[in-house]
Amino acid sequence: MNEKNSVPLKTSRKHALLGLLDDTTSSVRTAVRAELERLGPVGVSFLREAVLHPESSVGCAARELLESLTGGQPERVFRDFIRSFHYELETGVLLLDRVANPDVGMVDYERFLAEVSDRCRELLLHPSTAWEKCRILNRVIFGEYGFTGDMESFYDPRNSFLSEVVSRRRGIPISLSILYLLVADRCHLELSPIAFPGRFMVGCFLDADPFYIDVFEGGVFRGIEEIEEMLEPYQIELEPAVFAPCPVGEVLARCCRNLVNQYSREGDSDRVRLFTEYVNEFEAAYRLNDE
Repeated sequence: MNEKNSVPLKTSRKHALLGLLDDTTSSVRTAVRAELERLGPVGVSFLREAVLHPESSVGCAARELLESLTGGQPERVFRDFIRSFHYELETGVLLLDRVANPDVGMVDYERFLAEVSDRCRELLLHPSTAWEKCRILNRVIFGEYGFTGDMESFYDPRNSFLSEVVSRRRGIPISLSILYLLVADRCHLELSPIAFPGRFMVGCFLDADPFYIDVFEGGVFRGIEEIEEMLEPYQIELEPAVFAPCPVGEVLARCCRNLVNQYSREGDSDRVRLFTEYVNEFEAAYRLNDE
């Protein structure tokens, strides 16, 4: 799930770097690290994929480099990610998480998401419609793993960080949508983030009739007419763009806006200032990209 304007590594370059990751020669290790630092968020994305490489020595080397490159200054790393305009959803969410939780292991994300998606694939039948596949995801994510919308402490900042959502099995619409999207992506099911006013959802445009997954309500499927009724109180013009996928950068910017609101309620002025800066960085990045 990459932003439209991102430039991922070419396959040939990935293979070359993979072949060098577990090289113990000092000069090679130094050169590989320097190249990954130069690549910034693109390098982080590459290492995140390499962590689960079947060759254990490569996976271990990738894990060590990943923790090294992202663990030192998480606030700066996330800011560099924003400025790179390489907006890959999973990498962005993980880097955002480490701003508040520097000790979170990025490998733990991979293992958990792999576990959930493996379970989904066990239950998926072929052939089947996207609707039927999403019903399986609902069964696993909300049924077997017990994820649910946090009705009691909706404005708790922990609801905006994926590690906390995974640990507590509770979240808000946008964080649960991100979890759903990351699992779907591992199941080769192309779903989309939808930024409706007041309720973030997941959209599916693969079947003849598009539908939306209300993850905060346990994965309820909603059609366009039902969404139109839900949006009536907002008195907005229901243009096609309202029902269309949201860019990855805007998903992450909305997470930051939520955190500004959440930390404001807690009176944490330092965190309010920090996440406001991130919101401004996203807005500046989009303005620069449009020029």
